[in-house]
Amino acid sequence: MKKHFLKVSYVVFFFILFSCNKKKLTEVVEVPLPSATEKITMGVPDDVVADDGSFQLEKLNYGYDAMAPHLSAMTLENHYSKHYLSYTNKLNEAIAGTNLENLTIEEVLNQLDTNNEEQKNNAGGYYNHSLYFKILGAKSAGKPKDSLATAIEKDFESFDNFVTQFKGEATKLFGSGWVWLIVDRSGKLQITSTANQDNPLMRNAKVQGKPILALDVWEHAYYLDYQYKRKNYIDAFFTIINWRKVEENYEEAIAQ
Repeated sequence: MKKHFLKVSYVVFFFILFSCNKKKLTEVVEVPLPSATEKITMGVPDDVVADDGSFQLEKLNYGYDAMAPHLSAMTLENHYSKHYLSYTNKLNEAIAGTNLENLTIEEVLNQLDTNNEEQKNNAGGYYNHSLYFKILGAKSAGKPKDSLATAIEKDFESFDNFVTQFKGEATKLFGSGWVWLIVDRSGKLQITSTANQDNPLMRNAKVQGKPILALDVWEHAYYLDYQYKRKNYIDAFFTIINWRKVEENYEEAIAQ
């Protein structure tokens, strides 16, 4: 089992002034390094397991440190093992004993009452994070290929236009939420955004469709690395997109 350690060491100096025969002397006392190095231990993704219930975490096929320096190991660990885990556990609690308990997550999102904030927020949080973590890749393919590349050229005129529009949508989104590339009901690619943990599969979405690419713009996704500089996080996101996975999502969406 691989673990990551952050080591902390220090030396402390005390300066003491005292008077002796009207002469001021300074004594310097050095405190030796602690015998045991203080450590902050970081686990691995496979250690994270949700409570029993209808839904479990999507397993990562990369380690927490795989996206560095674009996303730090600490950011990914915090995002995956705390936020994502919390949404998963709370979703299982929210739907236990209801007619949603044995459905797929897509069916849950389509059928839930969007006025039920507990179900909506946690079902959205689970689905959104599941997609987000699956489309990250340590070695980005750079650009999409094949049918997705053709569709982007058709619907956005060029890949560069798509990137500009996607980044623009993410930059202008007020507060916390998500930015999506979706296949809409006519089979066309569209960029849209949602607030909080809403997504385009919900009945209250202003633009409905099947998400194939997701960008998390909640502060917990980037603040440890980029603080308030959301634009830097958005730029970095495009260096770690697993376009092969996005292409798979696109093929699946147009086949439905």
